[in-house]
Amino acid sequence: MTAPSRVEPDLSFLLDHTSHVLRTQMAAALGEIGLTPRMHCVLVHALGVERTQIQLAEIGGMDKTTMVVTVDALEKAGYAERRQSSTDRRARIIAVTPAGAEIAARSQKIADGVHAAALGSLPADERDVLVRALTRLTQGHFATPSEAPGVRRARQ
Repeated sequence: MTAPSRVEPDLSFLLDHTSHVLRTQMAAALGEIGLTPRMHCVLVHALGVERTQIQLAEIGGMDKTTMVVTVDALEKAGYAERRQSSTDRRARIIAVTPAGAEIAARSQKIADGVHAAALGSLPADERDVLVRALTRLTQGHFATPSEAPGVRRARQ
């Protein structure tokens, strides 16, 4: 018996492998300043707006336990703190400290650099095409994931 011949490129492999390598490069680069990608995500999305842990967890595609651990680490580092919301006394928000704002600015430059390096590995005429095509896919055909057992929810 032989494997069936492929008619289309293995898009799952191409996207998954690219995403995996990009995530590892991002984690390594952010690790140099003591942050994880999750910590970076929380900081940049909590800056300048009142967001609860639940809202930030949804943005970052994190479950409750992971979010608590991430915020605990940010608090321990002095980058964020849990505070009462100014609009809802029952809600607790994640507030970025001045040190957190500084590290968020540094981490955003690092993230931008990782993305620029990835895009810079392509010929100039292909960079915009790739970004436009991926944007179109995420807003069209891949806008909504299918429900499937055992598949983690993607970051929004």
